[in-house]
Amino acid sequence: MTDNKPIYVTQPSLPPLAELLPYLESIWDSKWLTNGGPFHQQLEVRLAEYLGVGHLALVSNATIGLMVALQALQVTGEVITTPYSFVATAHSLLWNNLQPVFVDIDPGTCNMDPAAIEAAITPRTTALLPVHCYGTPCDVDAIQRIADAHDLHIIYDAAHAFAVRRGGESVLAHGDLSVLSFHATKVFNTFEGGAIICPDAQTKQRIDYLKNFGFADEVTVTAPGINGKMNEFQAALGLLQLKHLAAAIAARRGIAEIYAAELHGVEGIRCLAAPPADVTQNHSYFPIFVEPGYGLSRDGLYEALRKHGIHARRYFYPLISSMPMYRALPSAAAERLPVANRIAQEVLCLPIFSELEHDAARRIAGIVRDAGRGR
Repeated sequence: MTDNKPIYVTQPSLPPLAELLPYLESIWDSKWLTNGGPFHQQLEVRLAEYLGVGHLALVSNATIGLMVALQALQVTGEVITTPYSFVATAHSLLWNNLQPVFVDIDPGTCNMDPAAIEAAITPRTTALLPVHCYGTPCDVDAIQRIADAHDLHIIYDAAHAFAVRRGGESVLAHGDLSVLSFHATKVFNTFEGGAIICPDAQTKQRIDYLKNFGFADEVTVTAPGINGKMNEFQAALGLLQLKHLAAAIAARRGIAEIYAAELHGVEGIRCLAAPPADVTQNHSYFPIFVEPGYGLSRDGLYEALRKHGIHARRYFYPLISSMPMYRALPSAAAERLPVANRIAQEVLCLPIFSELEHDAARRIAGIVRDAGRGR
């Protein structure tokens, strides 16, 4: 923080311009800008190999990915989901004329509570839309048991879960479909973009049709699709990002370790518990929770950090269930979501990105410690 520039929660990691120029020249020379060009095709293969999944369909962004995934599975009626997420999770349901049913979360992981899922199922429930919040895997085994018992689809919002593994297996392999985000601030980014992880080639083919207006060939339209294609520039950037990804995740891990060590034992500050040993994290976010005993409220700490040029984020606040288009739903009532409402009032995500210097991370942690003591 030597240049006094503001520091935000996440900042895009970009490859050197010299590495990007040959890709741009190739796109320019070929005149193939979109519609499944060579970089698009290469990136689908490379990402599937890197993530350890069988089939992957690139999309223009994760919101479109969620909308297409719901269409691909022909989901109807009610979908049980979390109020503690980015608004796109629930918005994708409304755009598909589906009714969100919100359930409470586990305070330790911030993921949907399987017991709450089970209690919310009705005859109109057809699917579950859980979120791997902050990259922490959901209780995928319990959720799968519930889905199997009630014949429900599962679509995972895996926007935070790029490269997360559990027991040596990609967490993206669970459920019917998983949707990734490649937004500029994510661990892996293509400026904007995303992908849908598919269980088989037939499902990927259907998604490929849906993301291209439903076209099967030049004259055949098979479904009411949408324009959800990733262009060649985005795909080229993704191929370059893969070369630097291991270093970027390692850098994030180092920052997370500094925060955890520096904030250990600070009264009123809780960090997420470390996941089980068989989980490989991507360190996409570093949330802390401002609890009773700290000298300031969460919003007071938020403002204290801003005075030092540190733009932390109350992520996720406000709850989706409190927003005008959702608050009238019976499942959105605050008394039904006590944990989610409490966590939304306590959470603050600290800056974490690969270029953040270790001294800056220590200074940020120091401000958190001192602010609670009135310093």
